[in-house]
Amino acid sequence: MNILLFGTTGQVAQSLLPRLQTLGEVTALSRAAADFSQPESLRACVRACQPDIIVNAVAYTAVDRAESEAELAQQINASAPAVLAEEAHRTDAWLIHYSTDYVFDGRKAGAYVEDDPTGPINVYGRSKLAGEQAIAATGCKHLILRTSWVYSAHGQNFLKTIAKRARELPELRVINDQFGAPTSSTLIAAVTAQILPQLVRHDTGASGVYHLVAGGKTNWHDYAALILEYLRTTQPHAQMATLTAVDSTAYQTAAARPANSLLDTTKIRSRFGVALPDWEDEVRACLSEVCMATEIVASTPRSNRGSGSV
Repeated sequence: MNILLFGTTGQVAQSLLPRLQTLGEVTALSRAAADFSQPESLRACVRACQPDIIVNAVAYTAVDRAESEAELAQQINASAPAVLAEEAHRTDAWLIHYSTDYVFDGRKAGAYVEDDPTGPINVYGRSKLAGEQAIAATGCKHLILRTSWVYSAHGQNFLKTIAKRARELPELRVINDQFGAPTSSTLIAAVTAQILPQLVRHDTGASGVYHLVAGGKTNWHDYAALILEYLRTTQPHAQMATLTAVDSTAYQTAAARPANSLLDTTKIRSRFGVALPDWEDEVRACLSEVCMATEIVASTPRSNRGSGSV
């Protein structure tokens, strides 16, 4: 397979690259090489590579800032994917695109299925939904993979923030009335890599939207509680913050968040035969990686440290 990956530094992109490299020839373009704020410029990138598969791991994800940068969010999350989809359709390539639980309003009592009515309640969600719709409208072969609460051992995310602040603050106040499934970039990348060979070999009728999240259900407070439990178990002599549950009214944010982000994964599991482990197992595995990296940095003499980030 000839694969064109957009994005190299994001959480999902970093997990994707080594897995895609086992499947074929990969061209990975950074945001500097492929400017999603200038969507038309992406055509030249695609045409230079002539890929069998385009994987878009670039997105505008600053949910609160999007409220004041709606045009930029629209360019990156909707206009740019539309260009990629047009180019994929022109050459009969597959387009893999990642979307979000935020396309829903969060009012449903149970888990959302793929064809439930959408209704985003913030600019970010509306821009991501516009991207989904633009891709589908081109008629290209595509997989739109909706996920939620993404984290990894790299970059900035809830897991790493809680793990850091737990050792710095006396108390952590975390909301307990928004529900979903934390999903690691490692899981997203592994499932993507499992699906791609199926698409190329025979599954031309698989185009559409799929939900890709870890198994189970939690809220932000209980997610934080698991993180602190892991840290207390593995670092019994470290001083840890106490954890207090609050409702979402305790925090004023520029963008509203859906109260329910649960996504039903029956479709992707039955269509592609993928296994989606429970969120707790994935979180513990990531915490192990984070803590190991922290220990390595702490034990490395200052004179031997390089200038790069960990």
